[in-house]
Amino acid sequence: MARNPERRTLLADAGLRVLAAAGARGLTHRAVDAEAGVPTGTASNYFPSRAALLAGLAERIFDRMAPDPAVLAELGGREPSLTLVTDYLRYIVERTTREPDLTRALFELRLEASRRPELRAALGDVLRRGYADDVAFHVAAGLPGGAFEIALLHYAVDGLLLDLLTTSIDAGFDADQVVSALVARLVGEAGRMT
Repeated sequence: MARNPERRTLLADAGLRVLAAAGARGLTHRAVDAEAGVPTGTASNYFPSRAALLAGLAERIFDRMAPDPAVLAELGGREPSLTLVTDYLRYIVERTTREPDLTRALFELRLEASRRPELRAALGDVLRRGYADDVAFHVAAGLPGGAFEIALLHYAVDGLLLDLLTTSIDAGFDADQVVSALVARLVGEAGRMT
């Protein structure tokens, strides 16, 4: 297998663009080569099978979507409040909608993982790690609620992102308004119960 990390990253980024534009059915080694502008067969040298290509894309997408440590440090240094939770959630929505094709590629990977056990395992591990990181941030910041409320927020935000980045229900609500309401209702209720 080829060992040029920069070329592997170039190919994975091209693969994510193909996945977002053409879906899992359009994701081929040849399509990745064409999108990356490299000779035919290059992607196959780095990702010898479809499973390896999908796993490489799953690995790369989370590198690209990782939060900025400086933003997390600023948020983590603030006083615990529902405003902090709201700002954290706003940051997640902003970060995941900044490059809509990247989030669409994640949706495609999640759908493909439902059909491919090997991808399901790898992608599931990464998704669970992201959820655990969000819970750890929440707890470390001394915020109200806990793992259950963070799971509820994940479920709700995933639906919001799906609506924002695909065919929408066009309910007419501003995403920021939705985020504020989600936090107030899901985390605010947990804070009042304890």
